[in-house]
Amino acid sequence: MMEWTKHLLIVPILLPMITGAALLLIDELRHTLKALLSVASTVLLLLTAVALLRMADAAPDAGPALSTAYAVADWPAPFAIVLVLDRLSALMLALTAVLALASLVYSTARWHAAGPHFHTLLQFMLMGLGGAFLTGDLFNLFVFFEVTLAASYGLLLHGSGAFRVRAGLHYIAINLAASLLFLIGVSLIYGTAGTLNMADLAVRLPAVPAEDQTLLRAGIAILGTAFLVKAGMWPLCFWLPSAYMAAAAPVAAIFVVLTKVGTYVLLRLSLLLFGPATVDAGGFGGTVLLWGGMATIAFATFGVLASQAMGRLAGYSVLISSGTLLAAVGIGNSAVVSGALFYLVSSTLSVAAFFMLIELVERAREPAADVLAVTLEAYGGEADESEEHEDEEVGVAMPGALAVLGISFGCVAILLAGLPPLSGFIAKFSMLTGMLNPGGLGAQAAIPGHIWLLVALVILSGLAALIAMMRTGIRTFWAPLEVIIPRVLVVEVAPILALLALCMYLAVQGGAMLSYTNAAADALHAPSTYIQGVMGTGQPQGASR
Repeated sequence: MMEWTKHLLIVPILLPMITGAALLLIDELRHTLKALLSVASTVLLLLTAVALLRMADAAPDAGPALSTAYAVADWPAPFAIVLVLDRLSALMLALTAVLALASLVYSTARWHAAGPHFHTLLQFMLMGLGGAFLTGDLFNLFVFFEVTLAASYGLLLHGSGAFRVRAGLHYIAINLAASLLFLIGVSLIYGTAGTLNMADLAVRLPAVPAEDQTLLRAGIAILGTAFLVKAGMWPLCFWLPSAYMAAAAPVAAIFVVLTKVGTYVLLRLSLLLFGPATVDAGGFGGTVLLWGGMATIAFATFGVLASQAMGRLAGYSVLISSGTLLAAVGIGNSAVVSGALFYLVSSTLSVAAFFMLIELVERAREPAADVLAVTLEAYGGEADESEEHEDEEVGVAMPGALAVLGISFGCVAILLAGLPPLSGFIAKFSMLTGMLNPGGLGAQAAIPGHIWLLVALVILSGLAALIAMMRTGIRTFWAPLEVIIPRVLVVEVAPILALLALCMYLAVQGGAMLSYTNAAADALHAPSTYIQGVMGTGQPQGASR
């Protein structure tokens, strides 16, 4: 690797930060100029993420490669502000950039002009996400986490409306409480371990005095709770369906990746701090993640079946995805984690496409359909979603639009249900294979009862998603007596088709994708590679306080 390529690690933070600041200087009425600059910056971000993805996977056949560390200001570890690139962080960066570009293109139809500073807020959120995925320090993780949340507050309220404001206030209150827990947890960890550098913390944990172990574990548990709120684990997930349902379509699409921040951090820290390289090889908190994930899947499955409004159906689909990923992290098996990473990408792309598709599909429904759906869910409990839509018509009436939307809806249903031949099936099959064959194909091993329960929940959640999507599809595309041709623009349909095409591409390239996720999972289960990449091979300075 050439020396200059290391500087690419700072680009996912600096590029959106500079773009967001520059957009503040442009008059808010110049929507087209701001949109062009924002899209151009996001394209550059996507190209950078692809370059980092290739850099992280430079030697896929050589086993878990050393992580690439970038020390800001060139201070030595663990004192430096360290950015760390490995296969997992590179995958999350690429996924974020893809969703951001799709959401931006979709928003240019009308949503970017529905309120002030849309592009600035989105760029700052991308800055926070890039930093959260790359940082190797818990305090900087807190900083980037707060930047992401602060931008998301404005984006959720973008477009106004009573329903959106009410859901947004709940969202802000819950996330402020999670931030407080985050800060308390970080403070306890620093007070007992004397460091917040993740690699250094992994080295120091065995040397923490016995009298401080309880306080240290309490700090880690509090920190984990903060991320479980963000990941949407039951019973901490009550805020998510309403908040995501209330958000504007492009905002809800990019918000899908926000729940994955919590899963990413839990996966990273659980294996780094309590993996085979530490004293507590049993996996601190693994049981909570496993049973909490299964409870989340069960809760979200009932939510999917009960949902009448498509926005709420998509929100509960996010929870099914989160619960499945949390349970996979709780199992800790490398093969299961590999399948979970594939599932993370596939489910994020499909649910994001669903959120954008919902707005277009609703234009083909009768005006009273939204009111009826909300009334069926909670009698008089929620506002009419029609508040979200402007009075003027958007787009042009295209005869083939309804067919395109119907086919797209069917593809989303197949992806959410995990049916062949799309990527959702490959991802779920890979996870189930890892659960039922922990020692590899042909190896004899007893399967615990809780694993069978998780397998049943994964299958039943897919069946529930299929039933709910079929019911909604029939009501929307088949049952109406009067066919309404929706008015859509190409920039609204193109991002949806692009995300679905990417899911199809993942299915075609399933072998290559699984090779990448296998390597990423193996690296996560060999935390010494991460530690050496940050601290240097054999560096002893983290062994004492």
